[in-house]
Amino acid sequence: MGAVAATREPRQDRSRATRQRLLEAAVDCLAELGWARATVAVVAERAGVSRGAAQHHFPTREALFTAALEYMAAERIAEVRRCGAALPAGARHTEAVVEMLVGVYVGPLFRAAAQVWVQAAADEALRTLVVPLEARMARETHAIAVHLLGVDEARSGVRETVQGLLDMARGLGLADLLTDDSRRRERIVRRWAAILADTLA
Repeated sequence: MGAVAATREPRQDRSRATRQRLLEAAVDCLAELGWARATVAVVAERAGVSRGAAQHHFPTREALFTAALEYMAAERIAEVRRCGAALPAGARHTEAVVEMLVGVYVGPLFRAAAQVWVQAAADEALRTLVVPLEARMARETHAIAVHLLGVDEARSGVRETVQGLLDMARGLGLADLLTDDSRRRERIVRRWAAILADTLA
């Protein structure tokens, strides 16, 4: 019995590792190639597994990218938490929060998510999957931003001000999809941080 269990556990570990590689590869392919070119075969090749192995874990393209959407949402939230925990205290804190949030929206996870958004705009079935995931992402990111900024949403206008920050960060992320917008973005981040500090003080 012990030998059977020992055999099963490494097999389950390998299966989990393969699934993880496929999800990571799916996100990479979406970010780099876009929705149309990110096929199951391309994802499987990027993950270093056979197409048959990919279809064992995800029988259809929809199943693969649905799982990838959930993975992206969880990873984006984890990224916000991870980056937020490393922010400096002191005079530059507000600017560091703004830089961090904008950085999340110009990263590869957001780039991959944006590819899915475009497809979901014309695909009702996909849209029903995307909307609740993005709503959860928005709620959790907003709550983290409020916590990092140390503000009280009971105060008039605070919630809208924080939401404006997140909407601005998303807009800068979208602008970065076509061209490197980093120089202009740096100026906007500094200015927005100064406005935010004054408004929330």
